[in-house]
Amino acid sequence: MDSLPATGQADSPAATQADDTPRDHATSAPDHPARLPGFHRLAVTERLQLLRSRGLLTQADHRALTSGAQRLEPAQADKMIENVIGVMGLPVGLGLNFLINGKDYVVPLVVEEPSIVAALSAAAKLVRGSGGFTTASTRPLLIGQVQLTGLAHSGKARTALLQRRDEIINLANSLHPNMVARGGGVADVEVLIHAAPDGGPDMVVLHLLVDTCDAMGANLVNTMCEGVAPLAEAITGGKTCLRILSNLTDRALVRASAVIPTHALAGKGHDGGQVRDGIILANDLARVDPYRAATHNKGIMNGVDAVALATGNDWRALEAAVHAYAARGRGYRALTRWSRNAQGDLVGSIELPLKVGTVGGSLQANPMVAINHRLLGSPGARELAEVMAAVGLAQNFSALRALVTDGIQQGHMTLHARSVALAAGATPEMFDQVVERLLADGEIKLWKAQLIVAELGGQAAPGQAARGNRRTGTQEWAAGHGKVILLGEHAVVYGRHAIAAPLPLAIRAHVEDARDGTTLLIPRWGVEQRLQQPARPGSFLQSLTLLLERLGLARRALRIQVVPEMPRAMGLGGSAALAVAVIRALDRHCALGLDDASVCALAFECEKIAHGTPSGIDNTVATHGQALLYRRGEPATIRPLALKQPLPLVIGLSGSESLTARMVARVRQAWLQHPARYERIFDEIDVLTRYALDALEAHDLGELGELMNICQGQLNALQVSSREIEELVQLAREHGAAGAKLTGGGGGGAVIALCPDGGARVARAMRDAGYQALEVSFG
Repeated sequence: MDSLPATGQADSPAATQADDTPRDHATSAPDHPARLPGFHRLAVTERLQLLRSRGLLTQADHRALTSGAQRLEPAQADKMIENVIGVMGLPVGLGLNFLINGKDYVVPLVVEEPSIVAALSAAAKLVRGSGGFTTASTRPLLIGQVQLTGLAHSGKARTALLQRRDEIINLANSLHPNMVARGGGVADVEVLIHAAPDGGPDMVVLHLLVDTCDAMGANLVNTMCEGVAPLAEAITGGKTCLRILSNLTDRALVRASAVIPTHALAGKGHDGGQVRDGIILANDLARVDPYRAATHNKGIMNGVDAVALATGNDWRALEAAVHAYAARGRGYRALTRWSRNAQGDLVGSIELPLKVGTVGGSLQANPMVAINHRLLGSPGARELAEVMAAVGLAQNFSALRALVTDGIQQGHMTLHARSVALAAGATPEMFDQVVERLLADGEIKLWKAQLIVAELGGQAAPGQAARGNRRTGTQEWAAGHGKVILLGEHAVVYGRHAIAAPLPLAIRAHVEDARDGTTLLIPRWGVEQRLQQPARPGSFLQSLTLLLERLGLARRALRIQVVPEMPRAMGLGGSAALAVAVIRALDRHCALGLDDASVCALAFECEKIAHGTPSGIDNTVATHGQALLYRRGEPATIRPLALKQPLPLVIGLSGSESLTARMVARVRQAWLQHPARYERIFDEIDVLTRYALDALEAHDLGELGELMNICQGQLNALQVSSREIEELVQLAREHGAAGAKLTGGGGGGAVIALCPDGGARVARAMRDAGYQALEVSFG
């Protein structure tokens, strides 16, 4: 075969793995476009906002996706095929973390099967940590076939055609001069002789080997075959029959490879060496057994086809080529090979034929396809084929790893429950509750989901959680409250006052005994993880390990199920609420007899893991669930607040994670360099906070709003605001808010807007700008 030169450009170095376990705030912002930690836990609008902020979506693309204008309309579809009556839709997801030939990729995927997108992103993150994928490809040639019959002597016909090779090539290329001008066209010809299956005369087949550049090329190759057919007849004296391209594109081969250190394979109670050897053994079976190979290769095409559909390519042609290629030689076999190198690392490679296109009318007919190409960075056809090969290898790795560890069903459980809930007719209001009940019951069946839907049909959707506990179905759930800080962020870390209030949103948790190890399950965030040692620094799994050790439960097998009723990583105290909910659930199930002070102290230890130097205000509000004036110390000063009337707020979500740990560290570094300057700012925030206490107790919302506005200026001076935060603040003030400011650590996250006349206008303005908004009140 031809050599396989790499076509990717080395634009960025490999990134280290980031922690995707649940926590309120990420410890650092990823530097690479393909690294979007926690992306799967965001709402759709938040994902689009994040992609826009990273420059992966243009403003026009963001507007189209937000409004739904990217959808294929029936009138457009009617121009594409015959007898159109409607348009079907399939989910479009993003494969994240891909590093291919040193270049970052966000890979659009069109697929309806659960877990494929998550599995690909996880595999790409693992491979990224060891240098990413390496790919290479041959010149992408498409074969056109001209069948000649009725020949007196097939050997002489073959010789005659080859002798006039240049004449045939020149004629074919004259039919598409623009393709030749772009560096493509017929590169060579070959002639094959086939014996007729019924013993009749031989057939001679002339092959045109055509470089179609970035086009898929089916129509132009067919035109070339039609054009040279009369010349072939004149040269051989035979008659032409078929004149058409071949979908066996074995002259457009692509190869991808990856090396994964053995230690990176360890996890979920499995030794890395065992996982490596299991993957190799599973692949060995697919190399000799066609029954296993068919399923093995189908898994590869789960990824390849999803990219093909997203980019408007002919997935049927790709399937035909790949399976024909797998069947070459003595039998049908696996397209991948997994082995170990001299260092004991797992080495994977794939080789398959992929002839794709990135230009042409059929690709531009669907508006979503154009957006997907831009998300990929508008690659050429050869680069796109190499991305597909890397995706195929990643998908194969994920499937094999699942099969040799927990089994393929373990990873599918949560996503399968979501599909079943949807099929059972769960409304958006009850959807998450149906999923959680299915998982809790352990019986993920359509009939079961239909019973749950019928049961919930007359009930209200999940709303406010009562202080401490809440009953759902037959289970009693423990709760931890989210919070907003009205004034005092960051200054509270340095001994000043802050005013905080609980949100009518909470995180709930339930614990029950399990058979095999402790498992953390958070369906709404797509988390289903076994407790493993050691947990990554800063993750909630590290906090959970600490809790189990402190409570004497480290050796007990437990199933910890969590239901968040609030957005995560938005500066709303999610990490503290999660810790309090889990602590209370453990206390209830294991009869530990913890009081509020003990719960709060344990949650504070978890906050130290999540944020480094927390003030203690988040875990205090999460535990006690009431508004308070707070000042850290030994002991902390805590003054409960009784409000005369409810306080009407709108919470605007920026779509970017609130990086509390990073913001606290940044402010601390600035304070160490200029202590007097920053102490003065903290003092000014403290004065504002004490004025705000008076306004709050007098229910003077005009004064309180003005103080919030001034405080936002001070927080901006601390450099903890962001472009999205400032835009949300401005939108709120322009549409009737008395005051608006960020809440929490900053760097992203959320804005609170005080709306004495009601928050509908403010919330609508935020949503119209592409943000999420929640109307809440407390008091």
